[in-house]
Amino acid sequence: QVQLVESGGGLKQAGGSLRLSCAASGWTFSSLTLGWVRQAPGKDQELVAAITFSGDETFYADSVKGRFTISRDNVKDALYLNMNSLKPEDSATYYCVGNSRLELGYFPWDYDYWGQGTVVTVSS
Repeated sequence: QVQLVESGGGLKQAGGSLRLSCAASGWTFSSLTLGWVRQAPGKDQELVAAITFSGDETFYADSVKGRFTISRDNVKDALYLNMNSLKPEDSATYYCVGNSRLELGYFPWDYDYWGQGTVVTVSS
């Protein structure tokens, strides 16, 4: 059973930066494809970023490309999302997600394991 626990959410002003972290346990972390899915109230889930188990391939949604960076540390069993130039529309609950496949998944439903989420609020 994979357990994913997010941290790092909070309230930021537009233009600011925030770093989300995800700690994983219960599986060989380095074999997991991981990502971040967000959901704002009344909106659909959106996969904003994903990274392969080796870290050699990443995916970013157009809405965050150039502002967000996903990374992982397979020694510390940790996943990160560095968010810069935050916008009010980035406000959402952010979920750390994972699956045991080798390829990137490009949709939220490609991921089998989900954390509880951390809330990011960006004020204008």
